[in-house]
Amino acid sequence: MTTILRNEPLWNKTTFRIGGLADRLIYPETNVELAKCLETDKAPVVLGGGANMLISDSGIRGDVISLERGFREVSIKNTGGGEVIVTAQAGVRLSQLCAALMSKSVAGLEFATGIPGLIGGALIMNAGTGGSEMKDIVESVTVMTGVGVEKTIQAGECGFGYRSSDFPQGCVITEAVLKLREGGAEDIKKKIRSIQAERKQRQPLQYPSAGSVFKNPVGDFAGRLIEEAGMKEARVGDAQVSAKHANFIINMDKAKAANVLKLMRIIEEKVHDKFGVKLEREIRLVGDFNG
Repeated sequence: MTTILRNEPLWNKTTFRIGGLADRLIYPETNVELAKCLETDKAPVVLGGGANMLISDSGIRGDVISLERGFREVSIKNTGGGEVIVTAQAGVRLSQLCAALMSKSVAGLEFATGIPGLIGGALIMNAGTGGSEMKDIVESVTVMTGVGVEKTIQAGECGFGYRSSDFPQGCVITEAVLKLREGGAEDIKKKIRSIQAERKQRQPLQYPSAGSVFKNPVGDFAGRLIEEAGMKEARVGDAQVSAKHANFIINMDKAKAANVLKLMRIIEEKVHDKFGVKLEREIRLVGDFNG
């Protein structure tokens, strides 16, 4: 059954712990229910796991959809020759899928260890780290269009790029088929532990954030440019550039979206003035930011 919450706070549903109220937060649990949601609002905001987004302090007008309560099925099938086909619905958390695959000795998704959010959002962002991305393991993606029609899109038609994709406008991802492989349990555990240790060492995991704020320019690193522009530990209100990783803006306590956006704009200006580089934002601004 679809759950509808009115005037629902969103700050506690994002990794940044920032955001105002949603007019309506909707949790459909089946494809039929999702189709009905799209009949009501042809362009809803899809919340996903609340990662890689900054929601405005004034919140979101209209509908916000979350698939986290219903779209959580996972199927793991060995097809022979060491290949494993995994079908995961869009509401499955990456962390939960990684754990499930590790328990079955399925390799190929270790790179996603520690990446917050849901499968759907990871596909939209083509999430990745350490040289591996979602596009490397995707076989197909099923979406529901704005008119409630399901459509399966092959990997080569998803338009995957660096932290980007090109799915049909207004669609909602409902499911993905991933092509993985059999692996050794100990090798998988060792790789996951190594990735977790590296993330803990390099990233400010003890504070709320939306992950990397800017995409890395070709041949360079956004964090290096930000640091050398003198912005490390710069602060606007309770929003601060991390001392551990300059491409992270962290919520020190009660940061507002306006604080974060102002800090982002200062970073963009400083980096452009010093290096002539225009940083491209990785996190999405959602809601009304008054330009």
